[in-house]
Formats: sequence, structure tokens, C-alpha cells
Amino acid sequence: MLLLAIESSCDETAVAVMSGEPGRPARILASEISSQIELHRVYGGVVPEIASRNHSLHLRPLVEQALKHAGVAIHEIDAFAATSGPGLASSLLIGATAAKAMAAATGKPFLAVNHLEGHLLSPFVDRGVVPEHLALIVSGGHTLLLDVAGPGRYRKLGSTRDDAAGEAFDKVAKMLGLPYPGGPEIEKAALGGNPEAFAFPRSMMKEPGFDFSFSGLKTAVLYTLSERNPETGTPLPGELPDLCASFQQAVIDVLVTKTLRAARHAGRRTIALSGGVSLNKALRAAFEAACQREGLTLATATPGLCTDNAAMIAFAALLRAFEGQSSPLDGDIDPNLPLVSA
Repeated sequence: MLLLAIESSCDETAVAVMSGEPGRPARILASEISSQIELHRVYGGVVPEIASRNHSLHLRPLVEQALKHAGVAIHEIDAFAATSGPGLASSLLIGATAAKAMAAATGKPFLAVNHLEGHLLSPFVDRGVVPEHLALIVSGGHTLLLDVAGPGRYRKLGSTRDDAAGEAFDKVAKMLGLPYPGGPEIEKAALGGNPEAFAFPRSMMKEPGFDFSFSGLKTAVLYTLSERNPETGTPLPGELPDLCASFQQAVIDVLVTKTLRAARHAGRRTIALSGGVSLNKALRAAFEAACQREGLTLATATPGLCTDNAAMIAFAALLRAFEGQSSPLDGDIDPNLPLVSA
């Protein structure tokens, strides 16, 4: 089966062409991404109007480029897919409308895909099958623990009660005077720092359940800056690496501890790590060490599948297409679409 997918939930315009058959590794024939980071950096975050305008500008050339790189014509595509939520409404509409139009024009099925399901399944693209596992999705907008029995069979164990981990990275980076997006900048600055220099809190570590909270950690960094440099509230000379390393370690400790606790609770022997924050090398190293100690298998997505991309959307759609599923062309996008119903 040949499938073309579009991802436009936020500020990345992405198109992918994927081929696959049941039980076999999927083949990414093309994966094209147009990044808007430089456009939004000056504002310190994503501006919805700018994002949607640039999706409209770049989507058609990206579709043409993806088809060319895949070596296929549009009439050869067997199904079309697009992210239907969660995300920015104005951005979601661009990609979903385009995919529906191509499906209608060619008489092929359309599949609406949950953005979080794309992340969730991304570590298994090169396997083609999704085993039972405990999943942590950690990104700019989400921190979510799920017990996964198979594709489409998800049970939510925990999520963030306030800021997502990636959101906390961005907000703390702004406090520290680092550019957007903050995650890679904090990781870079933390390389020469002491992760024990500042005793930042590890919220909800002793509470029952598997929920997260990062707003207290963010506030602790703010108070530390105010106390140490009351005049400007900025890092003192030479303290930036230690501040970044200490903050980063606090996030890592919470994520690893809660995830392993959830895996023991669910009886899963495989942990899957996905989402943009999962690119953080210190986080990956901590998970690898913890899984090795516990005798668990760690599954991670390749770097190109961690941040927003259309290949992960294509894989999620492909698994559903194999089962004969499709979505109505008159279905709507949902900016708050949950992955698991409450």
C-alpha cells in the first residue's frame, strides 16, 4: 500500500510518502519538512496566523516534492492521511483540507490521524508491528504515560497537570535569556554544567499515581534567579551551565522515575520513548541506563521521527488502513482531540 500523509498541527509543514504491508517494516519513500522556527523565534513562540499562512504557502510544493522523491504519481497513492488534532485549529485545517481534497479528487480513502498517536507509534516504524509496551510521549505540548496493548488499544496512566516538559524547557530557557526553541539550547548549555549545583524540586515524585507537574520547577528556577541576582533576575556570570544542567536533571529524574514505576505497575517489559523532548541525549542516556538496570527493553524513534513530521502520521494511518478503516470527508478537525477518552 502507498500512502501520502500531511502533518500541519503547529509550525512545521510536513509531507511523507510511505509504503508497507501488514507485519512488515514500513518504508519511508519521502519525508519532506518545511520548518518555521526562524519565523517564530523573534516572537519567542509560535504565532498561529504566521504558522497557517506559511502552511498554505509551502504545502503544495512539498506535496509535489514528496511525490517526486518517492518516484510515484498522485494517482498511484492508495490512501491519503492528515493530522486532525490536537494542535492549532488554523494550522490543522490547512493540512486536513488538502489531504481530503486529494482523496476526493482521486477517489481514494482519507484517514484522519491523532497527532499524539503518530508520536506514540513512531518508535516502531522500522518494525512494522507494535508490541505491548509502556509509552512516554514527551514534547512541547504533552507529557503522557500510556499502557499500550497494541495499535488503537491505549490506556492512559498519567499526564501533566500543568506545563508539559517541553513547555517547561521553553519557558525556563526564556528566563535564562536563551533563544526559542528552548530545549536544544538548554541541552547545549548544560553540557559543561554540574547537575547537582542547584537543588531544584522533583514534583509529585512521592505522590501515588503517574501524573506530572513542572510548573513548580519552573517557578523554582525563577526564584533562584531573583535571589541570586535581584537587580536583573538573570544568571550570574558563569552560572548558566550549572542552572541548565540542574534544571535538565530535575526533569529527567521525574520522567525516568515515573515511567519505570508505570511500567512495573502495568507489567510491561518494553518502554517506548517518543516526542520532541526525547531527542535530548541526557534523557536518552538516563533511560538507557535505567532500563538496563531493570532488564527492560527501550524503544526510541530515530531522530527524524521525534519532532513533528509526516512519516509518523503515515505509519499510524497505514496500520489503520490495513484494517480497512477510513475517515469521512466531512469530519472536522479538533484542536483538543484526546488520544484516549476520559
